[in-house]
Amino acid sequence: MRLSWTAFTELLRCTLLGHLRNRLALVLAVAFIPVWIAVARLCTSDAVVRIRLDAISAPVSAPASQVGQVASALGAVTLVAGFITFTETFQSREMDRRLLLAGYPRLPMLLAKLAAVALTAALLALYTTILLWISLPVRHAGPLGLALAGAGLAYGGIGLLLGSLVRGELEGFFLIIMLSLVDTGLQNPVFNTLMDVAGVSALPLYGVNQLALSSALTPHVPWSHGLLSLTWSAATGALALLVLHTHRPSRSPWSRRTRVQAG
Repeated sequence: MRLSWTAFTELLRCTLLGHLRNRLALVLAVAFIPVWIAVARLCTSDAVVRIRLDAISAPVSAPASQVGQVASALGAVTLVAGFITFTETFQSREMDRRLLLAGYPRLPMLLAKLAAVALTAALLALYTTILLWISLPVRHAGPLGLALAGAGLAYGGIGLLLGSLVRGELEGFFLIIMLSLVDTGLQNPVFNTLMDVAGVSALPLYGVNQLALSSALTPHVPWSHGLLSLTWSAATGALALLVLHTHRPSRSPWSRRTRVQAG
């Protein structure tokens, strides 16, 4: 137990340091989110739109600019969280392989990565909630923050899974960007006012989008919809655990050649 806890804390520290060393990720987190919210505010009219939210089973009337800012904030958080997690996971695969060869247990390694995803999602959610609080008359800041954290958890889990699976960095970036664009585009009530596209409820952002819009624009807080993102995060985390568990790291050809020559 002591060895597992030590491995978990050390791997969590290394993972967080990897996030801090990723300057592009830090720039995206600090600058991209407020810029994307500002773009949504400036490029969307103040005309009142009537949207329907399944979470409260009622139509909602709100300025298009406010709806667009909430939807854009969710999209920005998903991209940043997915990018940060994927980049760190992909770039640390060689180090993870060496740690496994050195005898580090597998479970603490993944739990440390999942904990880093949760911390990243929480920080991004807090920062984005403050930005929206400044820009909008937010009704319920706490539930809105939880919805943003759920979006970060869902796409952080997707980034963790892709970082463990794909062979090329460009492939992972493309998959995260395309999934996020499709997801946020279909969930944005400014473009899809009826929210009646078949299968939209199966997408990662459906639950948190319902919770975020309801919390920011209405007196209602549909807590149950926020739990849907946890399902996505748990599923992707479990798949990443399966990939890590079934992966058997092998020594490099150079190390095998050296061992044979020494024998």
